[in-house]
Amino acid sequence: MSERVTVRVLLVFGDQAEIVADVPPEEREAPVRYPVAEIAEAVGLDRAQLPGARLTAEIGPGDRLSGWRRA
Repeated sequence: MSERVTVRVLLVFGDQAEIVADVPPEEREAPVRYPVAEIAEAVGLDRAQLPGARLTAEIGPGDRLSGWRRA
């Protein structure tokens, strides 16, 4: 069974969303970018609704996130 983590969308830049762990800012690592279309389709939100959204995702090989869901 894969691990599921809670994340937050910081912002949308072009066709990419910047994702960080949903922890206090002082504990966060650098944002990681994922395709907006992939996330928006998975969670049923418009790209304009993504910034600030709390989501969950599965950690896969290479620590890549997938299986996006609304938190």
